[in-house]
Amino acid sequence: MQSTRWFSLMTIASFVALALAIQSLAAPFVLFPKAGRLLSPNGRFEVRDADRPGSASDFVGEFHSLWLTDLSNGASRKICDYMGVAAVAWSSNDFLLVTQYVGKKTSRALVIGAVGAQDPVLFDKPRLIQLLPVELRDILRGNDHVFIEASRLENDTFYFRVWGYGQHDPSGFRWNCRSSLQEDNVTCASTN
Repeated sequence: MQSTRWFSLMTIASFVALALAIQSLAAPFVLFPKAGRLLSPNGRFEVRDADRPGSASDFVGEFHSLWLTDLSNGASRKICDYMGVAAVAWSSNDFLLVTQYVGKKTSRALVIGAVGAQDPVLFDKPRLIQLLPVELRDILRGNDHVFIEASRLENDTFYFRVWGYGQHDPSGFRWNCRSSLQEDNVTCASTN
């Protein structure tokens, strides 16, 4: 019982440290729902947080939605739902980078176009298992704590971090990764 409580406290402390690290190391990222809103660099678009009412059958927790509004004409659209915390940053005036922290065990990253109605590009554990070279797939499959965090977008190359731990890697693993959004591939290098 004591070790379970200690593990829960360590998991929460890790999550808080992670959120603070993102805020301090990646200055353009802001944490929602706390931030409430984020303007694009040119002031044309605004990302705003909205609480989403839950039903009795929903998971326990507070659900939120991120909405993108074109301030030049008032048009808005929901870009994603999230539970808990989302780290959001602009990449130029045209793309949003979002990291959604999904509970205490995982996060996923999205690249969302501000102009047009194209679907977001999602990077989560199941998709990475498909895209990674065969020799790296067992690392993701064998660890139940896997975090994928957006870093930046340069031209059509998305840079992100993947880290985690579990039965396969009790001491953890850390990768810096990149993906060409045009070619749908991923390459990662260990930073351990």
